[in-house]
Amino acid sequence: MKLSHLTLTLATTPLLSASPTPAYPHPSRSKYPGLDILAKRAGLLYFGTAIDNVVLNNTQYTSIAHNASEFGQVTPSNGQKWMYIEPARNVFNYSMGDAIVLPAIAHRQLRRCHNFVWHNQLPDWLTTGNWTKSELEGILENHIRHEAQHYYGECYAWDVVNEAFNDNGTLRSDIWLDTIGPEYIALAFRFARKYTRPGTKLYYNDYGIERINNKSLAVAAMVEDFLSREEPVPIDGVGLQAHFTAGTSPGYENITRVIEVFAEKGVETALTELDVRVKLPDSSEEMVQQAKDYADSVRACVDSESCVGVTVWDFWDTVSWVPDTFPGFGDACLWTANFTKKPAYYAISDVLRGD
Repeated sequence: MKLSHLTLTLATTPLLSASPTPAYPHPSRSKYPGLDILAKRAGLLYFGTAIDNVVLNNTQYTSIAHNASEFGQVTPSNGQKWMYIEPARNVFNYSMGDAIVLPAIAHRQLRRCHNFVWHNQLPDWLTTGNWTKSELEGILENHIRHEAQHYYGECYAWDVVNEAFNDNGTLRSDIWLDTIGPEYIALAFRFARKYTRPGTKLYYNDYGIERINNKSLAVAAMVEDFLSREEPVPIDGVGLQAHFTAGTSPGYENITRVIEVFAEKGVETALTELDVRVKLPDSSEEMVQQAKDYADSVRACVDSESCVGVTVWDFWDTVSWVPDTFPGFGDACLWTANFTKKPAYYAISDVLRGD
């Protein structure tokens, strides 16, 4: 049974036992409560979605995105990244982040804020500057200070550092590592704790760590190092992005095992960017496999005491990042282009119901 999680505002209820579920919807399932309602009943803190600014003019989309019974948590997929928040040095623009965060507050949805530090989507002024170590440390602290204080108290959690490791477990060469050194990660977490509201969950977030491998073990070693220092580095969680391909996802056992590894190190986990892409054009067989992979991933979180929630990386195929990044693949989300719920949606519902 999943233990209740300490939260800022919400209580949870005991877990319903979970079991494998059929992939296709039964007519009676149209009467199911939303995914977030079911997730809370199953002992999770939330079931959430990422939202991108490019689709905020679509009222059908936003009515689902800010339906708190479906999604009790929201992540701005792009609007809080460095290139949009600080497009020029010491010039801050929060309009894109606010466009997602403010409606989420109004609809009483938790916010997972994303992200302070990444190697990607950085402004030219930052990447082309010839900074000294001390200069870049100052820029890093200044950025985190301003963004954290603007969203002070409005974020349940922050992805403090995103994708700092290579697949082989070494640290990624980027402006942060090459100029500051490996300690930039610990510095970012210390700055985040300094400027966010007490109780805000601070996460390291990455892809490809949903099974035991060189990368996930390197992240686990970092967590152990951070928490064992004389002055511990404040880290509360590890985000498993969970970008999968139908038929080759890690599966229930692998995801459960890696969650246990992070729990043993003393941090919570979450599936932070879940989607399951398929080869195009899709088929009924691929939809069955996609539903199974989604359901197995969610079930692994539900069955693990330290996994607090699941976020899908948007829910509507039309705005998925997948086709542009993985040519020939797509249809990775829970709603089709015409806003029809897929078999994967109902498979997740069944897992959360314990059917």
